[in-house]
Amino acid sequence: MSFTTIQTAVADNIMTLTLNRPEKLNAFNETMMQEMIAALDLADADDDVRAIVVTGAGRGFCAGADLDDGDAFSSADLDPKSTDPATWSNPQNRDSGGLLALRLFRCLKPVIAAVNGPSVGIGSTMQLPMDIRIASDKAKFGFVFARRGIVPEAASSWFLSRAVGLSTALEWCYSGRVFGAEEALAAGLIRSIHAPDDLLPAAYDIAQEIADNAAPVSVAMTRQMLWQMSGAPHPMMAHQIDSRAVAARSVQGDSAEGVASFFEKRPAEFPDRVSTDMPGFFPWWNEPPWA
Repeated sequence: MSFTTIQTAVADNIMTLTLNRPEKLNAFNETMMQEMIAALDLADADDDVRAIVVTGAGRGFCAGADLDDGDAFSSADLDPKSTDPATWSNPQNRDSGGLLALRLFRCLKPVIAAVNGPSVGIGSTMQLPMDIRIASDKAKFGFVFARRGIVPEAASSWFLSRAVGLSTALEWCYSGRVFGAEEALAAGLIRSIHAPDDLLPAAYDIAQEIADNAAPVSVAMTRQMLWQMSGAPHPMMAHQIDSRAVAARSVQGDSAEGVASFFEKRPAEFPDRVSTDMPGFFPWWNEPPWA
């Protein structure tokens, strides 16, 4: 597939998704949202892709929404004081960053953010549904919305406090200040800090460890089990899903191969595929409708 705002490449079972508007510090617009979603669709459908690394071209990761681009936001012309429910349920009001975040949330492959430079606004919030975040020592982060007279987007009101805790999330969003990689590391927003030339190799090492050693169907199930259960109201819901998943996986080919390879002291060659072998009860949730 040909893209204009991103680039994708697959090697060694890893898709690299590069935000590719370096002249604009990879500023986000409607086209980038659509192309990133399309790339995630391709990755989920390709059994050769076992992990995804997301990074930025040039010196930035993503400078936020492209404020010069009229298509950066999709919003209907509305009366902000309207009390008519139809006003607020108009699909044109859906936040484009939120559409990307929800697609990342549904992804079946692990997603690793390699944050190579400035990432503010949507540049920071798009990272939150990614599973592992690492950063260059040149990276900067900022949830700058209040300083622009708007509010957090990309479903970050759900994701951010789960990553760093409510107090830190509120302080960052209230102040809108930009901060560096050391503060992001201390708060748990990122896993590790790397010299710029070491960033992508570090991301690929993490991705390769997954791609080379883990059963893809188990990884896809685990990703959704942990993300979906992070908002469950009771552990019984996790017990129900765990039990079904363990029962299903224990009789599929991957389980027999995992045990055999352990006893034979050799790398596993898992036969099951995400495209054909997800358990019959998957997905077990219904995404709430837009309303």
